[in-house]
Formats: sequence, structure tokens, C-alpha cells
Amino acid sequence: QTEYNVFLLLLLFLFKQYLDSCVVGASLIDEAGPDSEDEETVQDEPANKSKQGTFQVVGTTSAKSEEQKSSFIAAEYTVSKECRPEELFHHLMESDVIIYNITEHAHEIDEASWAVSALHKEIEAFSGPKMFILISTVMTWALSKPVDPDDPEIPFTEEDYRSRKAHPNFKDHITLEKLVVKLGKTNPSRFSTYVVASGLQYGMEEQVFHFFFKTSWQGEVPRVPVFGEGSNIIPAIHIKDLASVVQNIIDHKPKPQYFLAVDDSKNTMEDITRVSFPKQHVRDNLYFFFKQTDIDSLFVDLRMEAVFLKENFNLRWVCENGIVENAERVTEEYKLARGLLPVRICVLGPPAVGKSTVADKICKHYKLHHVKLKETIAETLTNLEAYVRAEEDIDDENDESLAEAQEFLETLKENMEQNEGRLDDQHIIRIMRDKLMSKPCRNQGFVLDGFPKTYEQAKELFSADDDDDGMEDVRSKIPPHHKKLIPEFVFSLDATDALLKKRVLNLPESVVEGTSYSQDKFLHRLVSFREKNSEDETVLNYFDELEILTEHIEITSDDDLEYLLVMEKVIKSVGKPRNYGPSSEEVEQEERRQAEIRLRELAARQAEMECKEAEETAQRTQRWEEWSQRLEEAKRQEDELLEAQSVPMRHYLMRDVMPTLTQGLIECCRIRPEDPVDFLVSFSLILNLVIRAVPRTVFR
Repeated sequence: QTEYNVFLLLLLFLFKQYLDSCVVGASLIDEAGPDSEDEETVQDEPANKSKQGTFQVVGTTSAKSEEQKSSFIAAEYTVSKECRPEELFHHLMESDVIIYNITEHAHEIDEASWAVSALHKEIEAFSGPKMFILISTVMTWALSKPVDPDDPEIPFTEEDYRSRKAHPNFKDHITLEKLVVKLGKTNPSRFSTYVVASGLQYGMEEQVFHFFFKTSWQGEVPRVPVFGEGSNIIPAIHIKDLASVVQNIIDHKPKPQYFLAVDDSKNTMEDITRVSFPKQHVRDNLYFFFKQTDIDSLFVDLRMEAVFLKENFNLRWVCENGIVENAERVTEEYKLARGLLPVRICVLGPPAVGKSTVADKICKHYKLHHVKLKETIAETLTNLEAYVRAEEDIDDENDESLAEAQEFLETLKENMEQNEGRLDDQHIIRIMRDKLMSKPCRNQGFVLDGFPKTYEQAKELFSADDDDDGMEDVRSKIPPHHKKLIPEFVFSLDATDALLKKRVLNLPESVVEGTSYSQDKFLHRLVSFREKNSEDETVLNYFDELEILTEHIEITSDDDLEYLLVMEKVIKSVGKPRNYGPSSEEVEQEERRQAEIRLRELAARQAEMECKEAEETAQRTQRWEEWSQRLEEAKRQEDELLEAQSVPMRHYLMRDVMPTLTQGLIECCRIRPEDPVDFLVSFSLILNLVIRAVPRTVFR
């Protein structure tokens, strides 16, 4: 078969890229690895263009944008919670080699277990032989007893895999390993299975060492933290070497089913972190930056040797001696993979034009280091004095660095005394060069603020030494310069003298006092700047000779809007920031954090709505009660009014009507007339006439 369909489950980017460039069977001869290509060359062909004789990679990925798709993958299958098992199984059945990586996410274990079991049940339906390779971890060996209790330094080999004992948090991993090995024994000619116990993977931007690379690159702490005492030996392997192991397994189809994939190093945790900085024991709060499985991996202490790989496979090692011996190479890979390219900028212009304001805005936008002459000199003196005091406390008479630091400090102080607080150019150049060569400036980049001031200063500052890695080719017409120091972008700010003078005159006295912005000093500086920049050899001429384009920006007003326009031009020239981006774990953590924030906000809004609704209900109830009380009060007042109005009528009836009516009723009962009503009326009229005719005293 001249071409394999390889199904990679959640494997690392470089792993996929490596296999895509490998020729089937290449490892059976001496020339292993990418076919007819240097190991650093990346083949980038259209995804639908199959290369004859190579692996055709079908890969699964987490959901990501179209622009992030790997062009070398023939087809990508996006893994999500909504994906259907039958759809995934269809891809598995079409592939000749299935590679599952369970070193990153816990959910991969269940999926890999389902995949190998489902394939094993369908052996008879295979169109041809299939191979299942499980990329596991050496953490399934973490608690293994020494091969020889009397000699614990004897390393573990593949032959000891039956007696391995897993870390408690990796028991699911070892269970899956045993299942994969078991299912491969049923019909190895049709369905062969292999387990690769991988060391901690490094190379590019991957996995557990990410935090240490990031900490070193950022340079925000004096020492890289170490987990535990740092004396534990960590088995590791470069991701390209791991891919080469898998390539050899596919080509050789070896009889053993279990392999160790580790390099020859026996590096301790302290060795790995000491590559960049001295060690510092990790603080408890730093554990929050790691998954629990990563913390467990950093505490592993295993001596391992991949004997079978060395004796039977044709591996073209990338980092056979480990991460420490290849620190420079691994670091460069890491920086390139993450686009950690320093941005070097120089801002020039006359005094009071706003160089520091613009430089500060650039530093905040691109996360660069603001390099100013005066502050750098003060910082150097402070650091030298602190270093000398610290070393003198140790009392090491043979310390050459202490003697050198003392001599340089004394030279600087003496020179400043002779020049009324100023330094000669030779000392300034050394201080500024050391600053630009410091790790923070070399890692992230810098913004030079108003320096160099002359052609000679620029030539000395950016000159290339014989031992500089960045020295230019002597055959080039461009003057020799240090490539890692020279600015990539130069911005020359300028304004009219009238505007500059007006700006300085409008400054408060408290700001001007004791600075070079007093009227006499400023005018002298402005005249000196104009004279220096009217000559043939200026700083801008130097950059022109190096073919570095200088962008001239004219400042026409003295407001914040002007600097916003300046920043727009700067950002357009420099482009997007090249600083540190988040890792996949950090992205996931940030997504989870944002999701939690959204959930909290939603819960808060719901609680607020419920509270508001409860308040409205309470208000409605209160208003109804108040209305009911008012209605009852109105009825009571109306009844009282009616009662009050009815009192005179009752009195009238009782006094004038009821006595007459009573007598009439008594007479009616006595006489019993035919028409009682007519009788009562007649009786009342007669009685009324009598009462009117006879004085009241008679009746009394």
C-alpha cells in the first residue's frame, strides 16, 4: 500500500504536521522522517492534494475557526458534545491507522475506550488490516517499585511494563492501556494495537512545560518556580521524536505492543527550570495555573530508558539528549510557534515634541519596555550598588563578577563627578547596550525614547561584535549592525519651534522647576537639536543606510486627539502585537471564567427581576389595602352623615306624628270602621283641628 489514511484523535499540531510529511515505510531504511526535506522544513500543500506514498491525515480538533484549520490535514473532524458516535465510527472504519492521544483531556479516555472496543467488534467488516495506537503517559508507571530495590538507579524498560503501577489519578489511563493490549491479541493480522507510554511532551507550545516557558519569556519574576525540591527526574520527549516513534510503529509493525517513548536525558525538575533562571520553590497560589494531572506529572520521579526503540527503530532524533541540552532550539521553536517576536521601536524628535507620551502609549499597546536614558542610568547605578552590597555580604574574595561590578560602579561615579552629573558617551553606550541586551528587552522588545541622539552614538550602540549571533554578512552593502538590537521601526516626530516653545511656556512652574524645560535650558536644547539634525550624518541618516524606513509624523496641535492620530499611524506601521497569547488551557479557563461570569450575571438579572416583581406585587397589595381602607372609611363617614341627617326627622315623628297615630289606631280598634285607612286620615285631620283650636295647656 502506497498511502495510509491516518486518523489522529486530538493530537498535537506538530505531530500531525510531521506524519503528513512522512513517506510510508521511510523508517524501514536509514533515512527516517520527512521525505527529501530538511527536518525544519514545513510542507504546506492544499488539504485536498494527496501526496503519493505519504500518510493522508484525517484529524479531529476542538472547534476552531476556519483560518486556524491545518492546511496539511486532508479532512478535519470537529469534536463536540453534540457529535454522534456513528459519524465518528464512520471515519474510524475508513482509516488504516487510528491514533488516540489521551494525555491532555480526561474525556478522551472514555472515547478511546469506546473506539477501540467498537472497532474490535467489527473486525470481520474491515476492508483491510487496521492499526490502533494509543498515546498514553508514563504516569501509569509513577508508583512502580524499583527494578532492583538495592539499586534504585536502574532504569525501567519496556520489559517491565507488566509490573507498572499507576498514579492514583491515572488509574483510568492504565485500565485503557490494558484494554488496548488485550484487544490486539485476538486477531493481530487484522487488528493490531499498540500503546506508547510517552514522557512529558515538549517542543513548540505544548502541554505541561508551557507555564515555565511563559514565565521565563515574560521575565516578570527573578526566578522560575520549581515544584517540590526539584530533585525528581522527569521523563520527557520532544513531540517530533514522539511522532517519529509512531511512524516507526506504523512502518515496522513490531511484535511487542507496549513501548516507552522517552529521550536519553535524566533531567530533574531543577535542571529544566535552571536553563533560564535559578530555582525558586513554587508558591501555593501558583498551583491554580495548573490542572491536577499536570501537577502530578511535575512531581513524577522515574528513571526510564526506551531500549526497544533504540535497538529496533530508525529514529532521527531531534532532542535525544533532552530539553536541557537542546534548550536554545526548544526555546526558538516555542517562540516561533507562539509568534513571540520582539518589537523594537525608536522614537526620535526635538525636545517637548511628545516623544515620551507617544513611547508610553506604544509600550502600553504592545506591552514593550520603555527605555529612557536618564531612567536607565539611574537603574544601572541602583542595580550595581545592590549587587555589590549583596556579594560583599557573602564575602567571596575570588568572585570576578563582584570585582568587575565594583570597578564599573566606581568608574561611573567618578565620571559623573568630573562631568557635573553627566556620563561620557562610552559609558552611556555600554549602559544602554546592556539594557537592550537584557532578557526582557530581547524577549518582548523595547521603545527607545529619544536615543541615540547622534550618528556616532547610533553606530556604537547598534554595532555588531565578532561574536554576535546577529552579525550581518560581511558581503552585504549594508553597514554591519547587531540584528537583535537594531530597531525595526523608527518614528520621527516633529513640530514647529513656535508650537514647542508655546507648549513649554504653558507648563506649570512645579513641573518645569529643576528640569531641562526651563526657558534657558529648553531653548539651548532646541537649538542644539536643530543644529545636529542639519548635518549630513544624523541618526536618521544612519537608519537610512541600514535601509530601515523612518516614518515622519508632524505634530500640529497640543491636544490628546493629536496623539490618537499619531498612535493610529504607529499601529498601522507596526501591525498587530506579537506578545504572548494565551495557551489552550488558559483559553479554556478564560472561556469557563467568562461563562461563569455570564451565568452569574444572568442569575443576578433573574434575581433582580424576581425581586422587582416581588416589590411590584407588594406595592400592588399595599395600594389595594390602602384603597380598601379608604373605601371603608368613606362608607363609614357616609353612614355617619346619613345618621346625623336622620335624627331631626325621628324627633319630629316621635313628637308630632306617633302620638296622633297611636290614638287613631286605638280608636280604630275600638270602633272598627269599614275603611280603617280613611278613618285614620279623618281622625288625624279632626285631631289636628282640635289641637289647633284648644290651647296646649288643656291637653297637658
